[in-house]
Amino acid sequence: MAPSLSPHVKELIAKARIVSFDGWQEQFGADAIAHLQSADDQRVYLDDAALAALPAGKISQHLRHHASAIVDAARAQVLAHFPGITEPGGGLYPAVRAEACWRDFWHFLRCITYGVAAQRTDYTSKAGLEYMEQLYQELQVPLDAMVYGLKALKVASQDQLRQQGVTVADEQLAPYFDHLIDSLSRFQTADA
Repeated sequence: MAPSLSPHVKELIAKARIVSFDGWQEQFGADAIAHLQSADDQRVYLDDAALAALPAGKISQHLRHHASAIVDAARAQVLAHFPGITEPGGGLYPAVRAEACWRDFWHFLRCITYGVAAQRTDYTSKAGLEYMEQLYQELQVPLDAMVYGLKALKVASQDQLRQQGVTVADEQLAPYFDHLIDSLSRFQTADA
């Protein structure tokens, strides 16, 4: 049975919404923003219709189609780099903690695909990230493993696109991963 979460943690989870489309209205219009917001509210990847209206929708579509493989590859990298992290005494023990981490990877990739599709690095909410930092501190999430995992998601995404024969310039993909990597890296700096 999973441990129950405190009311404070539940409140932080609700507030740790890291995506924001503020400032996108002029470029994309109300309909596109409504599609983006709806997808984020439902915590799903963008559908093909929404992606078709965005500059790099095809890249995000490929990432969406291979999200499970990308997350699996990142998970394998984390487990190889942090042996024992899912064992007693490790930062992702018990199993429910590890599952929450892998679920976060899936959601991080989802959020990044919004930025990739729109080719905008300003896809995060400052307030949402602050609540996520508080949540991670409260739950004692191993930040080094999470940041490493985000870097592994970036590499796995690049590898998956290459395997699918999708040619992507570095500037079409890397800045959107780097934005979130930098944001989570600041959580570590604040802890130090």
